[in-house]
Amino acid sequence: MSIILDISKIDMVFPTPKGDFTALKEVSLKIAKGEFISLIGHSGCGKSTVLNVVAGLYEATRGGVVLNGKEVKEPGPERAVVFQNHSLLPWLTAYQNVELAVKQVFGKSKSKAEMKQWIEHNLALVHMDHAMHKRPDEISGGMKQRVGIARALAMEPEILLMDEPFGALDALTRAHMQDSLMEIQAELNNTVIMITHDVDEAVLLSDRIVMMTNGPAATVGEILDVKLERPRNRLQLAEDREYNHLRSAVLTFLYEKQRKVESIDSKKSLSSTPAQKEEATV
Repeated sequence: MSIILDISKIDMVFPTPKGDFTALKEVSLKIAKGEFISLIGHSGCGKSTVLNVVAGLYEATRGGVVLNGKEVKEPGPERAVVFQNHSLLPWLTAYQNVELAVKQVFGKSKSKAEMKQWIEHNLALVHMDHAMHKRPDEISGGMKQRVGIARALAMEPEILLMDEPFGALDALTRAHMQDSLMEIQAELNNTVIMITHDVDEAVLLSDRIVMMTNGPAATVGEILDVKLERPRNRLQLAEDREYNHLRSAVLTFLYEKQRKVESIDSKKSLSSTPAQKEEATV
């Protein structure tokens, strides 16, 4: 498969009143067209920072991101973001919320009739065509998130960036949204990078799971290939040996290997001479 996105040795350093804080250190990842990538790790490991750099919301301190041979320096419609909060404008209907994005991207290239058809198509894709004229306060949390995904897809992005998109939903709604996302990705073959804290979600949805080390100076710890056949059925996978092996591998990294890394770093810190400690804080 052809590489569509190249994240190359990015560092992210934030200035603070107590000095510079290194959030990311030499994060590298190559992503092929049509891949579904999950970023997973403990809170504070820089997952959202990676996503924001790819989105163009942050500029990396060192290194860079290249999309289709062009360096990413600012936000663009080829990289649509779906946040945990749906971010819908409350005074607009579902249709009108999607329409805003469509007009911004296709206002000069599509006619009014074409834009209307495109908006309705994307709402139907997320099973929200029946409620397109309802405002956010008239629909459920899961339905709001579906509209947010429709708005992102309507921009026809090359990369769909999702920052814990189902984190605020109840378990049943979350399962339905995961199934819908798998259907959409199978139909569109779009490239997805999703942040999640849910191990089962990562294994169910992903082609590869990128496991981040803890911060500061977080980086890619391990990458796990998920070669489960598609389409995937969550009920059948519950008893699948390979699925449970992958699930165990992620948990082992998060709760055993990562703890060992922290223990080694702690011992190094304790065994350092005063001069070394002083040098390390500079």
